Amino acid sequence: MYKVLLVEDEDIIRKGLMFMVNWQELNCVVAGEAIDGADGIQKIKDTEPHIVIVDINMPIMNGLQMLEESIKEYGYEAIIVSGYGEFEFAKKAIRLGVTEYLLKPVDFTELYDAIHKITEKLEANTRIKGYIRQIDMEKKKLGILETDISETVTFKNKYVSAMIKYIEDHYSSRLSLTDLSEKYKLSCTYLNTKFKGETGYTFNDFLNRYRMQKAVELLKSDQYKVYEIAEMVGFSEYKYFIKVFKKYIGCSPAKFMEAGEGK
Repeated sequence: MYKVLLVEDEDIIRKGLMFMVNWQELNCVVAGEAIDGADGIQKIKDTEPHIVIVDINMPIMNGLQMLEESIKEYGYEAIIVSGYGEFEFAKKAIRLGVTEYLLKPVDFTELYDAIHKITEKLEANTRIKGYIRQIDMEKKKLGILETDISETVTFKNKYVSAMIKYIEDHYSSRLSLTDLSEKYKLSCTYLNTKFKGETGYTFNDFLNRYRMQKAVELLKSDQYKVYEIAEMVGFSEYKYFIKVFKKYIGCSPAKFMEAGEGK
């Protein structure tokens, strides 16, 4: 469950948020409450929350000052709550990385929507980190560093090594096992069996994983549009690229980039 910290100086609002929201339904739990920004920073250190709901106008240290001193260091997601007259402060908070902004009195439907958006983002982050760890584990398993696969791994079957080298050189263009079958004058079944026996993956699965790894690298570079990346990693059909990306990464390229921006 995701931990939530409530930072609000008005008891009635703070207690309302605590007891009138079905946090379990949102896969969340209130890990603590604070009465001002200074208290909030201490509670952030103590509880390490995933989400902080913070009022802007508070005594001792206001919500904006609290965000400036803690949001980057502790990396939580924040929802700010303010009155109509505090919109300029709210805009500054948004520049600090706050993505959700609610007006008083808090509309619980809007609050639920905001929490859902944030938890979806956090879940996407978790999937992406898991995928990157999986890539690293697979690289380690095969002895792959940041160099070409075929240069760092010795395979017993010369065709497997050649097939992987072919993937490295031609992943950005149309590529199928039939092409290699014709190239080596061997059956697709034979090649696929040998390939899976040494890598643990079918040819198509390995090819798609390699393409998705390249797509992730290109997305992280933030230099290209998604449709450009689709073409760069060998997909002529944009919709099919999205489908394959979702299958291997667990979210769409847009969600991946959005989650990356929130890291």
